[in-house]
Formats: sequence, structure tokens, C-alpha cells
Amino acid sequence: MARLVGYGGEVTVATVPVTGIKSWKLDYTFDTLEGTGFDSSGTKVYTPGLKGWNGSFEGYKDGAPLTIGTEIALVLKESATATQKYNGQAIVTGLHPSVGVDGLAAVLYDFQGTAALTIATA
Repeated sequence: MARLVGYGGEVTVATVPVTGIKSWKLDYTFDTLEGTGFDSSGTKVYTPGLKGWNGSFEGYKDGAPLTIGTEIALVLKESATATQKYNGQAIVTGLHPSVGVDGLAAVLYDFQGTAALTIATA
């Protein structure tokens, strides 16, 4: 199986690519709830809990920044292949602009998923 190259990625908000973005990160997690009782014979017992997702994307500033507190339709593409993407509704929870005398103006965004996440496939 061929490995994916990173330069095929993209971040899209409301069907519009966010220009200047160079990387993204997604954390998709599942809670486990401890339900250990006296009847567990000294072994911890766990039950499936809730799923959730959040992450960030960053790149070079190109235009007006996204507004924090805004709910967005977010697509995180691994490549140009239609099935290699994660998508769902998210809230922009953080905006972290930065600039250095020897570099380009940059921006990092944090987001929190608000509904089910559609998972990338091969």
C-alpha cells in the first residue's frame, strides 16, 4: 500500500479551502467509564462512554482570520482522494496569531467538534 504524502492535505471551512494552511491535527477520543463494584473480584470494570473530537490547524496568514466562537462545517483532507477526509461540525475555540522579524505572519486555530465525525477511509 502506498503511503500518503502530506502536501495533498487541505482544511476546508463551509466548502471553501482555508488558504495558507500547512498542517492540521485531529484528536478523536472515546471515554471509558469505570464501573468497578464489589462483585468485580478485584479487577477494574469499564464501560464505553462518549466519543468526542477536537484539534487544530495552522499556517500562514492569508486574509481575515476565522472568528472564534463560530460554528463551522469543517473538512480535514489527507489528500485529494475524495474518501481520505474527516468532516463534521466544529466550533472555533482559539485563535493564536504570531509573527517574527525573520518570518511570515502565521496563525494557529483550535477547534472543538460539536456532532458526529465522519472518518476518513482508505
